[in-house]
Amino acid sequence: MTTLPILWTFRRCPYAMRARLAIRSSGQQVVLREVLLRDKPAPFLAASPKATVPVVQDGDAVIEESRDVMLWALGRSDPEGWLDMPPEGHTLIDRNDGPFKTALDHTKYAVRFPDRDEAEERAKAMVFLNDLNNRLGHDTFLMGSKPTLADMAILPFVRQFANTDRSWFDAQGLGPLTEWLDDFLRSDRFRAIMTKYPPWQSGQDQVLFS
Repeated sequence: MTTLPILWTFRRCPYAMRARLAIRSSGQQVVLREVLLRDKPAPFLAASPKATVPVVQDGDAVIEESRDVMLWALGRSDPEGWLDMPPEGHTLIDRNDGPFKTALDHTKYAVRFPDRDEAEERAKAMVFLNDLNNRLGHDTFLMGSKPTLADMAILPFVRQFANTDRSWFDAQGLGPLTEWLDDFLRSDRFRAIMTKYPPWQSGQDQVLFS
């Protein structure tokens, strides 16, 4: 009997969202285990010393980085051609995961960073968002006429930034970016990865996700 990979995840985490997006696109079936971040189960902590989601356990292999989980899933099957993108797509993801995410955290969790000016951090985030908006003014997706890894790796973080103050975000004149985000939020794809599951407990029935 084949043992399915295990995906440790948390519904609202943008890193876990993009992992689920790639797994769903690939058609790879996994056993989903929802983690309650304030009460992390011992098997999860044993699998991931970093104690962050997402984590995939595939036999003896443990994949702890969300981008690596996306590549793991799409490396098995990529029916939508998400990996078919130019190198600049990976550069955009690097910028998202680096400077943009840092500015996002300093904005969303401003109270944790009293030494940072929230307005300045928001302005830093807007540099990246304006770049995305310019790209989307010419094409439907970041790399052209179809979605790629870049879109799906970045969208959950743009969603998180927008949700820090959606009224402010909507007033910034980012028309193409807002349309790109809202199309995603209205999609069956997004609804499918945002199903609510109870936190995993030992002995419960398996939750299959694909």
